[in-house]
Amino acid sequence: MVDAVTYSVVVPLYNEELVITESYKRIKKVMEHTDENYEIIFINDGSKDKTEHLVRFICQNDPRIKLINFSRNFGHQAAITAGMNNARGEAVIVIDADLQDPPEVMLEMIKKWKEGYQVVYAKRTEREGETWLKKFTAKIFYRALKSMTTVDIPVDTGDFRLLDRRVCDALKSLPEKNRYVRGLVSWLGFKQTYVEFVRKERFAGETKYTMKKMMKLALDGVTSFSYKPLILIGYLGGLLFSAGLISVFWLLIKDIINGSNVLSLGFILGVINILFGILFGALAVMGQYIGRILDESKGRPNYIIENTVCYKENKNYEDDRKSS
Repeated sequence: MVDAVTYSVVVPLYNEELVITESYKRIKKVMEHTDENYEIIFINDGSKDKTEHLVRFICQNDPRIKLINFSRNFGHQAAITAGMNNARGEAVIVIDADLQDPPEVMLEMIKKWKEGYQVVYAKRTEREGETWLKKFTAKIFYRALKSMTTVDIPVDTGDFRLLDRRVCDALKSLPEKNRYVRGLVSWLGFKQTYVEFVRKERFAGETKYTMKKMMKLALDGVTSFSYKPLILIGYLGGLLFSAGLISVFWLLIKDIINGSNVLSLGFILGVINILFGILFGALAVMGQYIGRILDESKGRPNYIIENTVCYKENKNYEDDRKSS
């Protein structure tokens, strides 16, 4: 019989060979302080460096370590989802391997969980080692998303959080393909609170969240939890129609009164370019929503597991492999 697990620590990995050993040591040190049974689940999201090799070596020397290897890179949100789907703990903690989110904060999360909270998320009070542009855009995005949605998605938070088993099971039942996990957790409800921390500079290596991936995550967040962009397009269309109608009547009256030709070719071309820009921008916004409808209709899994290490005893994995 497999021993009951109190805590599952889910750690997504993508080309983290420079940090994985130190990350494992610090997470293990923190979890040993709990004096309770735990497991650490590493999800290798199609890494192209020595990440898988290093984690396999760790697994050979520590039976509490599990490794899930994807068949290719499916993305950070898919890796988090796979880890939570295969976790056996009564509490599941998600943390990145880069050590920007200090593992020591997990002890504060566990304390809140034992007080009765079912979701404990980490709120950043400061972001060290990041450019002013990233800090500024992140601040604007979180507040813009909060203003556009009816779901209370906390600002200045990432995926670093603790979820109770009941919350984790509820999250597993949500079928979205373009997942914005932190938004889905907020949508679920339950009793939530936060702990504050200072986000550190990366221990080593470079961030894997490129501008392209950040844009994808932002679009997933907006399109999953808000229809306001579509509403704003309607308002913009009505405003432009009204402005165009007024300007046409005004120019015609002025032309008749003055007997001059005010509709120059340059003016007309400029107006046309502006309108076409707005039109194609509106089509792009609608295309994002339509594309996500197409993804949902295909019914493809969020990820494909190629193989696992030290996971044979986990029945949850077998169940998840059939349904993921």
